[in-house]
Amino acid sequence: MEWKASHILVGDRELALRLSREIKQGARFEDLARRHSTCPSKSSGGDLGWFGPGKMVPAFENAVKRLGVGSVSDPVNTQFGWHVIKVTGKR
Repeated sequence: MEWKASHILVGDRELALRLSREIKQGARFEDLARRHSTCPSKSSGGDLGWFGPGKMVPAFENAVKRLGVGSVSDPVNTQFGWHVIKVTGKR
């Protein structure tokens, strides 16, 4: 299995919670990623492309496995910070 996902990476849980809520209420994920993410992927709206098992840290990968295509996660904490994740494909 491979997944395609986008994410917004921030250093603060409260900001991640707020962004997740805004997206679930209709805000565009890509716009918020460009504005708030600290990851270089922000220039592409948070798009991380396709990846397989073992390519992401375990907490991130586990969250992606649980989400359906088009779904947005609650904040996920890793050693890099807080992620809001959107799964955009599975194959």
